[in-house]
Amino acid sequence: MAVRVQDMERAKDFYRALGLELTWDASDWAYLQLPEGGEGVALLGPEYRAAGPHFAFHVGDRVGLAAVHAALQDQGVTVGAIHDHRDQTASFYLQDPEGNWLEVLFEPEGGIASNVA
Repeated sequence: MAVRVQDMERAKDFYRALGLELTWDASDWAYLQLPEGGEGVALLGPEYRAAGPHFAFHVGDRVGLAAVHAALQDQGVTVGAIHDHRDQTASFYLQDPEGNWLEVLFEPEGGIASNVA
């Protein structure tokens, strides 16, 4: 899940207090997840423009990501292009019939790359 926040430090402190660990920390967005990996939350700061609030479905590999993308296109669903992200994931975005944004995301086997020492 990705949520908009106005105060990145306050938001990171809150989610750390819930037991999540900071995995990715950039000036415009951060990612915090459960200590054993897996579920987490992306915090989108005021400067982040690549995407708005959304939720994600994970696929097992890059080939699966491309297959879901192609299958949705074949069904006439409007989908964005597949993008490689700076955290070593890849994904594409689309909207449901109600206008909610979602992401189909490939996360590498080792998990999301960390830029936090």
